[in-house]
Amino acid sequence: MNGTTTPNTDAKASIQLLYFARVAELTGCRAETYALPAGTSISGSDLLASLGQRYPVLAGASRLRLAVNQTHAKPTVVIHPGDEVAVFEPVTGG
Repeated sequence: MNGTTTPNTDAKASIQLLYFARVAELTGCRAETYALPAGTSISGSDLLASLGQRYPVLAGASRLRLAVNQTHAKPTVVIHPGDEVAVFEPVTGG
């Protein structure tokens, strides 16, 4: 070692995913880190499609809802490295 450190430039090239209710049950986890290629973003619909591939039990993942940084978001939202994204089932009421 030469006594210098190299900054971890990949530290923010990821997003934090939070799963709630049935989505957490199906994925088997309540949170995970989702890596993004450095310097890139992802749309909400692309994220849901990717989660559908990662977790086939989430078949029809496009029906799931997102909140980005604690704000409800449409599938067209652009998610940036460092964002927190909650994934949950649509909620119905009566």
